[in-house]
Amino acid sequence: MPDISPDIDPMPDVTMPVALSDIPPTRPLEFDFAPDKATLADIATILDATSVTKLRFDGRLEHGDEGAVLLYGQLGATIVQSCVVSLAPVKTRIDTAVHRHFVRNYSLEDTDRQILPEEDENLEPLVDPIDLAGIAIEEIALSLPDYPRAPDAALDQATFAEPGIVPLEDADLKPFAALEALRDKLEPRD
Repeated sequence: MPDISPDIDPMPDVTMPVALSDIPPTRPLEFDFAPDKATLADIATILDATSVTKLRFDGRLEHGDEGAVLLYGQLGATIVQSCVVSLAPVKTRIDTAVHRHFVRNYSLEDTDRQILPEEDENLEPLVDPIDLAGIAIEEIALSLPDYPRAPDAALDQATFAEPGIVPLEDADLKPFAALEALRDKLEPRD
C-alpha cells in the first residue's frame, strides 16, 4: 500500500544536554550557549518566529541541598516575528535572568494545585541530562508577545450590510451616541 501521509517537516531538535555527572560536586559548572546561524534558524522554526538574530544563554549549574541542582543564568535574545495586523517585522529584545531549582522526588501528578506564595515557582523535577537549549527556548517562548504588533499597524474599518440597509458603524454602537445626536438636534445653530 502506498504511503499517503502528508509531507510534514519534523520539528528541529535543538539541545545542549548537561549530564548531572558533569557538574563538579564542590564548585559550579559554567555554561555558555551561543548557537550558530543554522541553530538560530531551527530555534526560529520552533518558536514560529520569522528569525532569531541573536541568542546567548550563559550561567552556572551547581549542586544544592538534598541532591538538588541549581541553575543561575542570564538570557539575551533578539527575535523577529510578523505583526498580526500588517505582517511587518516586529523585533523583540529579551534580557532576563533565569533561575531553576531542580529537585529530586518532585511530583507533577498534582497539576491542578495552586502554587502558594512561599513555594518556589522555579521548582522542576530533576532530570538527567538537563537540557540548557530547551530551557532557553522555553524562557524565550514565555517572554515573547502573543500578538506582536508593529507600532504603525492599524486595522481599517470594514462595513458590511445587505443592499438597501444602512450598515452599523462603530459610533452607532456607543451607548451615548443617540443622546449626542439628540443634543446636536436640540442645540440652536448659529
